[in-house]
Order: sequence, then structure tokens, then C-alpha cells
Amino acid sequence: MAATAVRSLSVPAAVSAASSDAASRKAFSGEKVAGFAQSGLKGKALRCESKKVAVRAAKKAAVSAVLAEAAPQQSAARTKRADPKSVVAVILGGGAGTRLFPLTKTRAKPAVPIGGAYRLIDVPMSNCINSGINKVYILTQFNSASLNRHLARTYNFGNGVNFGDGFVEALAATQTPATGSNWFQGTADAVRQFSWLFEDVKNKHVEDVVILSGDHLYRMDYMDFVQKHKDTNADITISVLPMDDSRASDFGLMKIDESGRVVSFAEKPKGADLKAMEVDTSILGISKEEAAKFPYIASMGIYVFKKDILLKLLRWRFPTSNDFGGEIIPASAAEYNVQAYLFGGYWEDIGTIKSFFDANLNLTDTDAKFRFYDASKPIYTSPRYLPPTQIERCQVKRSIISHGCFLRDCTVDHCIVGIRSRLENGVILKDTMVVGADFYETDAERAALLAAGKVPVGIGANSIISNAIVDKNARIGQNVILENKDHVVEADRSTEGFYIRSGITVVLKNATIADGTVV
Repeated sequence: MAATAVRSLSVPAAVSAASSDAASRKAFSGEKVAGFAQSGLKGKALRCESKKVAVRAAKKAAVSAVLAEAAPQQSAARTKRADPKSVVAVILGGGAGTRLFPLTKTRAKPAVPIGGAYRLIDVPMSNCINSGINKVYILTQFNSASLNRHLARTYNFGNGVNFGDGFVEALAATQTPATGSNWFQGTADAVRQFSWLFEDVKNKHVEDVVILSGDHLYRMDYMDFVQKHKDTNADITISVLPMDDSRASDFGLMKIDESGRVVSFAEKPKGADLKAMEVDTSILGISKEEAAKFPYIASMGIYVFKKDILLKLLRWRFPTSNDFGGEIIPASAAEYNVQAYLFGGYWEDIGTIKSFFDANLNLTDTDAKFRFYDASKPIYTSPRYLPPTQIERCQVKRSIISHGCFLRDCTVDHCIVGIRSRLENGVILKDTMVVGADFYETDAERAALLAAGKVPVGIGANSIISNAIVDKNARIGQNVILENKDHVVEADRSTEGFYIRSGITVVLKNATIADGTVV
């Protein structure tokens, strides 16, 4: 799959590919030397050809070094090492999340559960902590109650996550005399409305502002990103990766020169405008074969700004521009030093039901490109102190079972089973994500519900579910079949407790699916 190739791209591999390409040209040059000798052509012709090859190889190597994460041996040539204390991070909570609906029906995008035990906000928050950045603002607007609750439970001073002289602050959209009745109008407007905080006394030593999104899945050391920003004396630095034709129109695309400077930027272009943004991405240091598959340079929506430049852009240069990707970045490319930073790891934009579903199930693969566990760079989340999962006479293949679950005589294949989930006798789950539950029901409570003809939390006996997402606290009765056998792509069956989005059945949070329901 094309996306897999992007995810597996790494800087060392890219550098190796460039070295291999240079080596093949050297071999080609050697053949020419022999030819010249045999024909009696020597001297100037040989030196000229060798010089051309060397120049071409040097140019590509230079661009690769500029864009890629710097190797340890390059550190001596760097500017002064960036200090995390001089950096503040701003995580954008996103808009209404319509493409992730119904998972965003009652929660903000960054609060959407992922991986069986985490929430999307845990990814940028953990990246900040692991990068040493301890000053973090989270800007929220839509359905922010569960997000605020999770942040308070997870990233406070009593949970062992020590921010020292730093802070984690959730900032909700507010109406002020300056903004009138307007809420956040876009990414840039959201930062503009709270830009006064960058001049607060606790941020007096801040030099750079990292702008992050709350709905991406990746692991990054932001200080390498900031270091590249400082090494190139950039006003703005954009994290980028090569992109294929199938998804390019969903991203901001750019062209860069040999120094890595952005010379042209287009936000989500279509048709002829999209074709106009095609470039030879081997300039990033990837092989010619990969460059042919990924002919675009895409923005990840992650930026570093010099603090004073950010304030100037938001307040005076573009005071009415509301979006970074669509307005401020394209306009700034002509006037300011805007640099590209090649990110070489796994990255996924969790912006749609399909991408969310695929990213979750990909976590179960033996050779998964992303794992939540990394001893040196862990992904943090709320400590719940749940018991180990109990599994009795079950078949479990290629799946992740979170903590506090009860599985009895069931079959689970290629699934994510979230915290506190209950799967009863005869349940068959395939290609499914079960988010889990916020609470347990006692055996007595469950027995009383069954006796009254009601449905307990969890998945009832002999139910079969495939290609589905089961949201939190869902009550699925006995002998239920959710397989979308008619291959419906989109359907609103919310009165029955579910939607079908992109062919995926999504059971609503707190929904009840009656015994014997067949889809």
C-alpha cells in the first residue's frame, strides 16, 4: 500500500539510497574512464566528467543533510543546542470533527480514544514531555468536557508527571471585547486570540513556538525539529514528508529550493493546481523509485515559529487571516525564511473514520510501524489502576487486549479490545475496534438487567461483529450480527444505535443494540 511506503521512510535509509545512487554514478564514471583511455581521450574530458558527477552528488547530499534529522557527527557544525525551556508548545484541539463523526458526537477530536487505552491528545502531550518541553497550551472549542477531564486527570502535578517550572493549560474559546461574539475562526485565529500569553512573565524566556495538531499519530522529538529551525535561522519551519497522488490533495503541498527553503505553498490543491505542485522528491534524499511513487512534498500541519515573527504575522502583517495552512504560510513563503524539515518516521493524520479505523487495526500487526510502547519515549495516559484482563477458553489472534477486560469462550481476530470490555460466550469479533467502558457493572446488576429483558454493558452471548467500531459503554445484546453484508457505504441508523461510515459500522457511545439485531 502506498501509505505504508511513506510510513517506512527513514532518514538513514534515505541517506543510504542517496549514497547508493552516488556510488552507481561513480561506477558509471569509471566505465567512461576506461572508454576514454581505450580511445586515447584523456585529460580535460575525464576531469570535466568527474567534476560534473561530483557536483551533482554533492548537491543532492547537501539537500538531504539540510532537510533530514542531523546525524550526531554533524553536531559540531550546528549552532548552539536549542534549549527546551525556550520553547512553548500549542496543541490545537481542532474543529467540530465532522469527518470523525459520530466518534466526535460528544467529544473533541483530541479526546477520541485510540489503541485500547489512550486518547489522541496523549500523542502530542507525550511527545512534548519526551522532548523536554514543559510549557504546553491546549486550545479547545468543541465538546471539550471529556478532553478537559482527561487532561486534568493525566497531566497534573499529582500523577508523577512533573513539569517543574512549566505548565499544562487548557484554553477554551471565549468571547472578549476584542473578539466580540466570534469563536475561533481557524487555526491561526485560535492562536491569535491567546497570543497575549506569549508575552506573559512566565514566557519571557520563550524564543520559539511549536504549533501542533491534536489528531495525529506519530512519535517525534520536537527539539530536533526546533534545532533545524535554529540551524537554518528560519522564521518558520514546517515538518514535511513525501506524499503520493491518492492523498496529496488532502494536504498543504510545497516546493523547495536546494537549501530547503519553501518557495511555493498551496493548501489542499485540486486538479491542475495539484499537478502544478508535483516535484522531484529525490531532493529530500529518497531514491528515484520512491520519488516516482511520492511526487509531492506535504505539510504535516506541524510548525515552529520564532515567537516575535509569530506575533508580527498574527497581529500586524496578516491580522485578518484565520488559517495557518490556507493563508499565513503561503503568504509568508515569499517574504520570510520558511524552511522544510523532513520527518522520517511513521505519521498518520487521524482525520476520518477510515483513517482512524485503519490506524487502530494496524497497531495489531506483527511488524506494526507504530507502537505505543517505547521504554525511552513512552506514550502517557490516565492511570486507571485496573486489574489484569481475564481470558477464559478464548481464541485470540493478532489483537490487542487492554487491561481490566473479561473474555469468555469467544473468538477475537485482528481487533482492538479497550479497557473494561466484556465479551460473553460465543462472541466472534473480527476486524473490529471495541473502545471499552467507563465503569463496571457487578454480576448482580448484570443478572438483574438480563432478568428484566435489558442489555448489560458489553457484547452479549453469540453475537458476531466484523468491520466495526463499538464506542464506549455500548450495550450489544445476544445473537446480534453486525457485518454490513449488503456493503452499505453510508447510512444514518442512529435511532437503532449506529451509523455506517465509509462502509464501517460505528455503534454509538452509550447505545443499546437489541437482542437479535442483524445488519
